Amino acid sequence: MPETEASRVAGYAPPRHVAIIMDGNGRWAAARGLPRGEGHRRGVEALRRTVRAAGDLGIKYLTIFSFSAENWSRPASEIGELMGLLRRFIRNDLAELHRSNVRVRIIGERQGLEPDIARLLIEAEDLTKGNDGLILIVAFNYGARQEITRAARRISERVLAGALAVDDITMETVVDCLDAPDVPDPDLIIRTSGEQRLSNFLLWQAAYSELVFVPSYWPDFDRAALEAAIDEYRQRERRFGGLIAKTGS
Repeated sequence: MPETEASRVAGYAPPRHVAIIMDGNGRWAAARGLPRGEGHRRGVEALRRTVRAAGDLGIKYLTIFSFSAENWSRPASEIGELMGLLRRFIRNDLAELHRSNVRVRIIGERQGLEPDIARLLIEAEDLTKGNDGLILIVAFNYGARQEITRAARRISERVLAGALAVDDITMETVVDCLDAPDVPDPDLIIRTSGEQRLSNFLLWQAAYSELVFVPSYWPDFDRAALEAAIDEYRQRERRFGGLIAKTGS
């Protein structure tokens, strides 16, 4: 692993799973007198930098909040711009992600998506499913409350089918019915733009995540910002409800 500010610390161990709320594209553009679309385009560049940095730093899982279930309420022109960027990102960057041994996974609701978008998501997963490097989890058309609702529906179907008794429902049952049950909870959740809320992102999984709020807008996020967030994370004592801090991820 290349030497970084974080890796120079004795006993460096990166968080296993980092999740990022990529916020502030529009405000970044507005502050520069640019159209919102330019902010989204620069946000894609920040995503490329972050994926490369995460791999270099030894992070195993990187989850990005790319498009929320609530984002459909934005103006149609902006939604069209965002869908166009998604199409171009997959078409232009997927081959590079594959060469870099990155595995792409998608979480979120897929019903009702435009057919070509749904096909691109499947293509991204299918092409990279054999890779064993960084796992890039894209939360697309995603909302945590919606995910938990889907899990409740799946559990109800099992009960109605006689495959599960109500008294046997546990937290593990719920986890098994989430969108990516095999992915560990995020150790660190980063939100850019200075906002300090989760905005319906990974609510179940974030129960014991460390939260770091970064003042800069997402288009300005880079390797140094990621390292700084990891350095802050490493100063935290993670007790998971107990009295003794637990180290490692």
